[in-house]
Amino acid sequence: MIDSKVTDREEDLFDSTSQNYLQLLEEAKQKITSCRIQIARSATKEQFNLYWWFGQKIYEAQNKYHWGKSVVEQLGKDLRRSFTDTTYGFSSRNLWEMRRFYLEYKNNPILQQLVAEIPWGQNLVILSKTKDLSIREYYLRATIEQGWTRDVLVMQINSQAYERHLLTKKQHNFEKALPEHLAEQADRTMKDIYMLDTLGLTQPVLETDIENRMVDKIKNVMLELGYGFAFMGNQYKITAEGSEYFIDMLFFNRRLKAMVALEIKRGKFQPEYAGKMNFYLNLLDDFVREPGENPSIGIILCSQRKKFEVEYALRSIDKPIGVSEFRLTKDLPAELNDKLPHPDQLETEIMKELGAIDK
Repeated sequence: MIDSKVTDREEDLFDSTSQNYLQLLEEAKQKITSCRIQIARSATKEQFNLYWWFGQKIYEAQNKYHWGKSVVEQLGKDLRRSFTDTTYGFSSRNLWEMRRFYLEYKNNPILQQLVAEIPWGQNLVILSKTKDLSIREYYLRATIEQGWTRDVLVMQINSQAYERHLLTKKQHNFEKALPEHLAEQADRTMKDIYMLDTLGLTQPVLETDIENRMVDKIKNVMLELGYGFAFMGNQYKITAEGSEYFIDMLFFNRRLKAMVALEIKRGKFQPEYAGKMNFYLNLLDDFVREPGENPSIGIILCSQRKKFEVEYALRSIDKPIGVSEFRLTKDLPAELNDKLPHPDQLETEIMKELGAIDK
């Protein structure tokens, strides 16, 4: 039985704008979000177990009873007749993918753990369009860490994210300006070339246009930057000794536990850019950095650069600075073009294969 006196008293005192209620509301939202994430992960895990079971059973039955392709075709028909909903997609084509899925990963326990954490559609993209195990592991981990959708994953493969991130030698002074373990982490965080084609801009444009569009589409920019970046602001103001200084874009990287300053330069890299970034990093470390954070890191984004000029510009700089290029279109340097098929061809093939798969 409800105590009417208590109920009346609570209604009289309740204030939807009070700090106590707002805290309760925030905790409720976090709990719901956490629960939804756990449910989604559980569903993905169960779907993986089901598909893995099918792949293994089909493969073993074919070997044991010397069955050919017809068993997969018949099994698909019978399953779809028994289970009319299309939640798990029991088409013969999907069953063949389950079999291939099992064969590709049955001898690799590390990748088995990773594929179990991402949805089936993303798994099919990686399975179909990457062959090297290290490349597969890169895209699997990135999909898990950053929650890439299938469309985003296709875009990252098209733009050769693996090659830009890990294969090319980046230009920076991290090994000199940072402790060894942090320098290695910073190198793995940085990309040699950043693809900003999702901004919808073409050259020539002003630097402010690029910056403003990056702010407008900050989610796309964060996906391109990679895991762990949090946006702190653009034209980030630092006041020191009565003067004001502005950094184009400022981020915080959770993995590095450091602020990352981005300066955007539309044209060719100029040696003086390194000196200006060094100045900004000194200001950040002295006036903005919190206790326990690592030294701030700078990345200068240019549309062009000469290796010689970057190397000599960074030689006497004591703050950690990297120099990368950016692209506003899908065009990539010639040295990367032979790493993967042409993006248009790759996307067409992926859509062709995935379009025939029942959901």
